[in-house]
Amino acid sequence: MAPSASPSPGLAVTAPVHQARVRVLHPGQGLPPAGAKPGPVVYWMLRDQRLADNWALLHAASLAAASAAPLAVAFSLFPKPFLLSARRRQLGFLLRGLRRLAADAATRRIPFFLLTGGPMEIPALMQRLGASALVADFSPLRPVREALDAVVGALCRDAASVAVHQVDAHNVVPVWTASGKLEYSAKTFRSKMNKVLDEYLVEFPELGEVVPWDREQPKDIDWDTLIDTVCSQAEDVPEIDWCEPGEAAAMEALLGTKDGFLTKRIKSYDSDRNYPTKPMALSGLSPYLHFGHISAQRCALEAKKRRHLSPKC
Repeated sequence: MAPSASPSPGLAVTAPVHQARVRVLHPGQGLPPAGAKPGPVVYWMLRDQRLADNWALLHAASLAAASAAPLAVAFSLFPKPFLLSARRRQLGFLLRGLRRLAADAATRRIPFFLLTGGPMEIPALMQRLGASALVADFSPLRPVREALDAVVGALCRDAASVAVHQVDAHNVVPVWTASGKLEYSAKTFRSKMNKVLDEYLVEFPELGEVVPWDREQPKDIDWDTLIDTVCSQAEDVPEIDWCEPGEAAAMEALLGTKDGFLTKRIKSYDSDRNYPTKPMALSGLSPYLHFGHISAQRCALEAKKRRHLSPKC
């Protein structure tokens, strides 16, 4: 999808994402004819459930800015049995995180579409919005890969003009460039990573201004009812109250002045991390990395800045 020569005045064009992070799954048919209204760009959020430090969202914003098109975010809940193979604790954490994300997106004037009928609602949404491009996360999980293939197939069949891009926003080095073969040794894989790490371990640009949204508005979400309904169908491993979901809580776990990993906990990480009776020596970042509330690249960048504080780590 080629960029236009001149974005609209006042629109901040996001710095291009490293092209090795992007795979073009379907090229589409380029820009609309002269005088035609550009279709919006839709970011199909899957694995990386955040607005900050998100290469996939930044790429979608760059495509949108290049043609002065609006930008939207869509998230699809997977149907049974894939979704409900998770426990109540996991589902509650996911949905409560999305609730915060939707509120943050609204403050940025980015519409957030929550689709509860499964991934195959994506093509219908694209058609209703008259979208020009779809940007998807990368996930190695088979059900997600199969869903993405089905969505791409439907879009190529029903709307040949829609471009489909996939961006690896989860890994510091994109998985498809890290190695061209099945690795059996950490030693050989580590040497490959070290050669390209500086190329990819860079600071994120800011998400620029977006074109005002003038299309179909997202439906209001009754989050309390949705969370109760989804969680009631899952196995009853109870939720926890000491680990709050969302981007702000993730950054607090990483950099908080009270118990942040890089500001407090890392001092005892080297000596105490393998003791189950000393949980405060651990990072506490696993749930945030798993649901994409924080970028692994952000964690690496902040750790690099503070390496002198704990040289053994």
